[in-house]
Amino acid sequence: MSADTTLLTVFLKHDQSQNLDTIQGKLKAAAWWDRFPPEGVEIVSWTVAMGFGQIVTLRVPPHLLPIVNVELERSAWGVFTTECFPTYDFIPVRERIKERVRNGGQ
Repeated sequence: MSADTTLLTVFLKHDQSQNLDTIQGKLKAAAWWDRFPPEGVEIVSWTVAMGFGQIVTLRVPPHLLPIVNVELERSAWGVFTTECFPTYDFIPVRERIKERVRNGGQ
């Protein structure tokens, strides 16, 4: 990850009062598949969690964060409830901790 981007994890919780055909129709009408994520934002991962919804991790230049927010409001609301969290890759940190513990530290 470059210093000029941040990771953003977006939880898209399914509205279980709507069936899949209704959801897909609303996403199509809102141009979701073309608009999200906005240009300049990279998809790192996009996972479906059955019974929950979708979990999307994006690599976002900070100046595009407001655009991501607007696209969620424009295209996802009414289909999903959304939660967004700044995140980071823990694997390198885990490896440092693991090595430190292996060498007697905490």
